[in-house]
Amino acid sequence: MSVKEKAIEGFLFGAGISSVVILLGIFLLLAATGLKAFSAITPIEFLLGTEWNPTAYGTPRWGIAGLMMGTLMVTAGALLVALPAGIAAAVYLAEIAKPRARELLKPAVEMIAGVPSVVLGLVAIFFLSPLVARVFGLTSGLNGITAALVVGLMALPTVASISEDVLTALPGDFREASLALGATRWQTIRMVLLPAARSGILAAAMLAMGRAVGETMAVLMVAGNARAFPLSLFDPVRPMTANIAIEIKEVVQGSLHFHALFAIGLVLFLFTLLVNALADAAIERQRGRHRW
Repeated sequence: MSVKEKAIEGFLFGAGISSVVILLGIFLLLAATGLKAFSAITPIEFLLGTEWNPTAYGTPRWGIAGLMMGTLMVTAGALLVALPAGIAAAVYLAEIAKPRARELLKPAVEMIAGVPSVVLGLVAIFFLSPLVARVFGLTSGLNGITAALVVGLMALPTVASISEDVLTALPGDFREASLALGATRWQTIRMVLLPAARSGILAAAMLAMGRAVGETMAVLMVAGNARAFPLSLFDPVRPMTANIAIEIKEVVQGSLHFHALFAIGLVLFLFTLLVNALADAAIERQRGRHRW
């Protein structure tokens, strides 16, 4: 191996190791700061309490169940938007669209991911929010369903791009064998290609879920930011990311409130880490089933 190749190998190895070190450093920082909150807050109160009000007169409330419910509602609503639309777009791009149409549409779909979330938040505030309020007869359109629609749009490119890559990478023998047996193109897509790509599509869904869970600016602008426990997507919600962004600038560094916000960040970190680990496992399973 030449000196140049060794240098390139060393650089790539260093880049990979640095990623692990940075990730571990983030975790240690969150853990070292966030776990201090449990010296005064019990884990049960923190995770299962339905009221978050650190500045309450008398007895502060530290429950994040309402914040977690807001996060889960927005994430679930976003997936209900992103998964059907993203998979449909992937099927069209991989199996139906002509090459010219694919060259135009795929970059357009992927460009949605490049739109700043604050821009989408502005569009949602002035156009989508009044529309949601008018359609559903609500007094305000700043609620969970508006946030879910915006985040779903932001997660759509992840689902569409990864699912399209998985479908395109399937062996051509799958299509030829199905068509040779007399199946139509739609039957081939529905009964052969989509089941074969199930693991890859699942990985795309999990990555989209991680994207939805971690979104901050858009939900901060359009979710309504109510700390009350939400009962439906039509209620104003405050996801965990929005809660951290709103309150971190107001707390005294080193206070219990400060440590509690880091504890929320630790919960988010562990959740997204779990989602990404499951997505990687699904991708490896797909590769194991089809050695391309």
